[in-house]
Amino acid sequence: MLSANARREEIYHLAVTTGLASVEELSARFEVTASTIRRDLALLNGQGRLARTYGGAMALGAHPEASLRQRTGEAFEQKHAIARWAAAVIRPGENILLDAGSTVGALAHELRGFEKLSVTTPGINTMQELADSEGIEVDCLGGRLRSLSQSFVGPLAEAALERMSFDRVFLGADAVTAEHGICEADHAQTRLKELMARRGREVYVLADSSKLGLRPFHAWARLALPWTLVTDDGADPEQVQKFRDAGVRVEVAAVAP
Repeated sequence: MLSANARREEIYHLAVTTGLASVEELSARFEVTASTIRRDLALLNGQGRLARTYGGAMALGAHPEASLRQRTGEAFEQKHAIARWAAAVIRPGENILLDAGSTVGALAHELRGFEKLSVTTPGINTMQELADSEGIEVDCLGGRLRSLSQSFVGPLAEAALERMSFDRVFLGADAVTAEHGICEADHAQTRLKELMARRGREVYVLADSSKLGLRPFHAWARLALPWTLVTDDGADPEQVQKFRDAGVRVEVAAVAP
């Protein structure tokens, strides 16, 4: 059996050559438990060599940012459980801001039957979800289109936000840590997220359990307390406690069996 260091080097090599490594495949290949593989992936992520994905990891050099289409299929049940929790706190007549991203897009889907709701978003997927919802008024933040995230960023979007305020702001995240906030691949996105958070009475970060405590990229959005992390019941209790110890409210959505 390989040593731990040798196994991690092999994991990194597989991620580079195949583009993606899953926990199940790696566990079977190296004849170790899934928990051991997850610890290996966390260590490689902390070293900046791999980016964690739901159920595995990919090499940063191979493809540092997944497209919205790719992310929509990952952690599907977890994202929709989080979206259902978030939809339940929204009240008729509220003015809300929905970020871009697959989990926030799932929330937009949950809102399709709502009445007397005002939604502002930079995300094309949210616009598409709500385009034919008669009870919802949709305002779009313009700007420069990022094709990977299918969202608008930049000075035009930022200027529009300065003239708005919201009852609730729902943010997505490529990753999120208790110490540094939201991690993204693009500085323009983190800048916009920080501005979004400043305009909301209540701020929520929607992040499935695979994103907690990770640092796949080098752009960060720091959020002022108070804010609420909404994740799923697969979250590592130690990670959840780190957020609570940092003063972040944490809500855990149950994934349907």
